[in-house]
Amino acid sequence: MEKCRLVFSGSGGQGVVTAAIILAEAAVIHEGFIAVQSQSYGAEARGGSTRSDVIISDHPIYFPRVTQPNVLVCLTQAAYDKFSPIIRPGGLLLTDERYVKCGKRVEARQVTLPMYQTVEEALGTPIVFNICMLGALMSLVPLVSRDSLLAVISERVPEAYLEMNRAAFDLGMGLVVSPPSA
Repeated sequence: MEKCRLVFSGSGGQGVVTAAIILAEAAVIHEGFIAVQSQSYGAEARGGSTRSDVIISDHPIYFPRVTQPNVLVCLTQAAYDKFSPIIRPGGLLLTDERYVKCGKRVEARQVTLPMYQTVEEALGTPIVFNICMLGALMSLVPLVSRDSLLAVISERVPEAYLEMNRAAFDLGMGLVVSPPSA
């Protein structure tokens, strides 16, 4: 695997950092990769800007900050406006249709999905929006296996919310339609 550099961005309370941690832990603990995860927050605990960087590789990682991501996830308009210019040409930009209106032209594959709406309608709460996003992302860029991610989710999520998180993950995976094979 070449290095994959990801930036998860949104606002405090959306679970951006939690999703990044889950992915990094799955890569290291269950897949045997090398990974680093870092995060930064706005001044507010909830509602302020949030960013989490993840680098996954099978080679040593010497700098933990992502400057030009292969994969950019933007869960708010402010995150999209701020970070869409930094995506690596040919990369992937994942957004949620409720919160982000893509307007800028970026040299990346742009995928907009109804992740928030899907979990709200199917599960009755948007609290697992971040896990739905992680499922969609892994369908688009299968960096680690579903089993590895679900194992980490099982370790990190209270038992009372485990089934809801698993369902959200599968909903996200199901939102991505695979292109027909040639």
